[in-house]
Amino acid sequence: MGTAPHRAPTEVSDPRDATEIAPSHVESIARAARHGLRWSVVGAFATRLGGLALGVALARILTPTDFGLYAVGLAAMYFVMHVNDVGLIAATVQWRGKLEDMAPTATTLALLFSVVIYAVFWVAAPPLASFAGNPAATPVIRLLTTVMLVDGVTAVRVGSLLRSFQQHRITIANLFGLTANAAVAIPLAIWGAGAMSFAAGQVAGAVVTGCVVLRAARMPWRFGFDRTIAKDLMRFGVPLAIALGVEAVLLNADYIVVGRITGATALGFYLLAFNVSSWAPGVIGTAIRWVSVPSFSRLSENEGDLSPAVQRSVTVLFAVVLPIAILTAVLAPEIIGFLYGGSWAPSVPVLRFLVVLGAVRMFAQLTVDILIGAGVTRSALWLNLGWTVALVPALVIGANRDGIRGAAIAHVLVALGVALPLAVVILRRAGVQLGPMWSTLVRPIVAGLLAAVVCVLVAGLVGDSDLVKLIAAGVSALVLYAAIVVPQDVRRRWVGQATASLAGVRAREAS
Repeated sequence: MGTAPHRAPTEVSDPRDATEIAPSHVESIARAARHGLRWSVVGAFATRLGGLALGVALARILTPTDFGLYAVGLAAMYFVMHVNDVGLIAATVQWRGKLEDMAPTATTLALLFSVVIYAVFWVAAPPLASFAGNPAATPVIRLLTTVMLVDGVTAVRVGSLLRSFQQHRITIANLFGLTANAAVAIPLAIWGAGAMSFAAGQVAGAVVTGCVVLRAARMPWRFGFDRTIAKDLMRFGVPLAIALGVEAVLLNADYIVVGRITGATALGFYLLAFNVSSWAPGVIGTAIRWVSVPSFSRLSENEGDLSPAVQRSVTVLFAVVLPIAILTAVLAPEIIGFLYGGSWAPSVPVLRFLVVLGAVRMFAQLTVDILIGAGVTRSALWLNLGWTVALVPALVIGANRDGIRGAAIAHVLVALGVALPLAVVILRRAGVQLGPMWSTLVRPIVAGLLAAVVCVLVAGLVGDSDLVKLIAAGVSALVLYAAIVVPQDVRRRWVGQATASLAGVRAREAS
C-alpha cells in the first residue's frame, strides 16, 4: 500500500478564494465539493462541446488518414501527460502540510521530470511512429508532446486550485485554451497542414491554458529542494505515476495496435468513433475527477465516512451514464451521419461497442480517484496493470480477426470480464464496502432496457431524417427513463420549478 504525505491540518493556497473546508465534518466537505462540481460540470461540458464543434469542423476538412496520424501522436501525448509530473498534481491536492513548504520542491521536481521525459520522447518519436505503422506521424508526436513542458510549469499550481476547490479558475483557463486551439487548428487545416493542424492547435491551447492557470493560482514562483519533502512526494507520486503510465498505455494501446494492423485510414475511423463514445463520459468523468480526489481525501480521514460516499457516487454515476450509453449505441448511425457525414459510416459499428467501454472506464476512473484520495496509490497501479496485461493481446487478436470492429469488441470483453471485477475486488481490499449499493442499480437497468426499446421503435416510425430521429427517439427514451428512475418527489420539485419559471416569464412579458 502507498504512503500518503504529511498528515497535518489542510491549508489552502489562498484563503480569499477557497471554500471553507472542515476536514472533520462531512457536510462541509460535501458543500465544498458541490461548489467545485458545479463549475467542473460547466467547464467539462463547455470544453467538450467546444471540442465536439472543433472535431466536426476538422472532420469536414481533413481526411481519415489525417485523423489516423493524429491518433498516433495523441497516444504519445496522453502517455507523457499521465506520467511527466510524477503524480505531483495529486500529491499537491493530498498534501496534509503547509502548501508553501512543499511548493518549491514540487515545482523543481515537476519541471525537471518534464524536460527529461520530453527529451526522451523527442529521440523516441521516429521508432515509436514506425512501430505504430505510421512513420509520417513522427513530427506530430514531437510537436504534441511539447505540452508536457507546459504541464511541468503548471502542475503544482493546478494542484493548488483543485485542493481548494477553485474549479472555476481551471474552467476559465480551459475555455481560453479551447479558443486558442480552434483559432490555430482550423486555419492550418484549411491551408493544408493535415495532421499537424491538430498538433499545433493542441499546443497553442496548452500554452494559453497554462498562462491563465499561472495567473489564477497566485502562488509565489520559487524553486528549491528539501530532501524530506521530496522523499514524501515521491513515495506518494511514483506509484501513482506508474499507475497512470499504465493507464495511459491502457487508454492508447488500441491506437498503436489498430494503426499497426489496419493502417492510418482505418485508425482514423476508429479514432472518430472513440471520440464520440467519450463525449458524455468525458464531460461527467472530468467534472467528477476535478472534485473527487480532494473529496475522497478528506473523507478518508474519518473512519466510516468513505464507503457511504462511494456508494452514493457510484449509484448516481451509473444512473446518469447508462441512458447516454444506450442512446448512443442505438442511434449511432444517426449521430455519425448527422454530425460528420456519410463518408464516416465505417465508424458506426465501432461506436456501438465503444460506448460500453466508456461507461466501464468511468467506474474504473472513479475507483482510481478513490484509491488516490485514500492514499493507496499502489492499488491503483495493480488495477491498471491487470487491465493492460489482459487488453493488449486481446486487441491484437481482435484487430487481426475483424479490424477496427474486432478491436472494439476486444476492448469491451476485457473491460467487462477483467477490469470491472478487478476494480470491485481492489475497492473491497481498500476497505470500501459496496454491498448496499447493488440493489439500487436494478431500477436504472430496467429503465435503460425499456428506454432502448422505445428508442428503436420511435426511430423506426419518424422517417429518414437523422436529425428528426435523434430528437424524437432520444427525447422519448429519456423521458421514459427519467419517469422510472427519478424519485417522485424530485420530479414534482422539477415540475414546480419549471412552472414557476414559466409563470415568471409570462408575468414579465405581460408587464
